[in-house]
Amino acid sequence: MHSHLFVDGLDVITRSDGRMAGLAPGLLLRPGGPLHPRDTARTVDVAAEEAPDPGPDRLTLRIRLRGETVVWSDLMYPGADDMVVEEVRFRLDQYLGEIERARTASAGPP
Repeated sequence: MHSHLFVDGLDVITRSDGRMAGLAPGLLLRPGGPLHPRDTARTVDVAAEEAPDPGPDRLTLRIRLRGETVVWSDLMYPGADDMVVEEVRFRLDQYLGEIERARTASAGPP
């Protein structure tokens, strides 16, 4: 199972590099996992080359917490208007709620 990271209805992974598949939800979405923001900015792997076998190429983004805002940067994908998106921002409470919703959904029925 692969993760899909959507921002404004667009799959960031597919739009960034079609060769990539999102890392497993259990890895990305776990409490304290790579997508959880911290006070110190860090670069995290979110996808890996899928075919023919998982390759060495990785898709990364930089995550940092600025007050009550989560910032993803070092991006490079075409947005809905075909302009390059290099950074996105999320309200912390909404971001954490969405991670929890996705984690619960990926776990399946209890």
